[in-house]
Amino acid sequence: MATQSAEFTGPDGTLRVELLPDGRHQISVQPKLGYRIAVRSWVTAYPIELIRIIHTAKGLFVCDEIMREESSRYVERSLRHEVLAYVDRAAFAGKRILDFGCGSGASTLVLNRRLPPCEIVGVEVEGRLIDVARARTRHLGRGGVEFLQSPSGDRLPPDLGTLDFVVFSAVFEHLLPHERLAVLTQIWSHLRSGGVLFLNQTPYRYAPIEMHTTGGVPLINYLPDGLALRMARACSSRVSATEDWDTLLRRGIRGGTVPEILTILGGARHAELLTPLPPLRDRIDLWYRMLSRRHAWLKCSIWGSLKVVRALTGKQITPSLALAIRKR
Repeated sequence: MATQSAEFTGPDGTLRVELLPDGRHQISVQPKLGYRIAVRSWVTAYPIELIRIIHTAKGLFVCDEIMREESSRYVERSLRHEVLAYVDRAAFAGKRILDFGCGSGASTLVLNRRLPPCEIVGVEVEGRLIDVARARTRHLGRGGVEFLQSPSGDRLPPDLGTLDFVVFSAVFEHLLPHERLAVLTQIWSHLRSGGVLFLNQTPYRYAPIEMHTTGGVPLINYLPDGLALRMARACSSRVSATEDWDTLLRRGIRGGTVPEILTILGGARHAELLTPLPPLRDRIDLWYRMLSRRHAWLKCSIWGSLKVVRALTGKQITPSLALAIRKR
């Protein structure tokens, strides 16, 4: 007989799981006072034991983690809009794909579900997250997927082999400066000629307002590191007075730029920026298509301004990066 309910308690609060009549589970999160959890409830097809494994690894961020794999509006939406905007789905059939920084495996399993039959390798540095990814894969009964653990933040697993595509989603901004250089260089060496690196969900380094880590502190992206740290501590409720600069770098306070990424990859002689497939005309259109309709007038105004900048300077600037780079 299936377990009817469960409760998991930790230092950050309590998570309750109730079995519903249709066999799914209702998850409810009750964080302790002052502990911020954006998603506090979710109905899932995951069994209680898998929910327990995720809670052990992720604490109260269970609902968000499960949504990443189950919800079509989360990781799957990004795949459709930012990866398949550049390369037709059929091109992935029978290929070998690296999902770098796969975390607990949600993105890897979404790729496995949405792409034609192919080989997908998820790579992650944290062993506890690899354990979750493998448990998820066993539960879903997926084939064509494997997970490897990196020995460190600036090294890839040994014997990774040749790759046809690389998906690098919401990872670049979390790498320390030396890791960006080391990891991208190594990944590029494993990518075959003609292969494509997708680098997306990365904030633009020089956006006027820093949303990713501080939640909206203006102009901080233009300040030297020391002043940026002081401003983040003083102006953001998301940053504590005890956090140091390396911690904020790890959290993603410094995004990326196209020139920075292309320079690491060897410049235009070795790396070709792809244009999104029609009807999209450029990366500005791609960024705009990803947006919700909330405050549509403001977003349309920003889109128009970015188009003017491109017409005057030739530069495509977007608040977040969604790139596809082909190895020459």
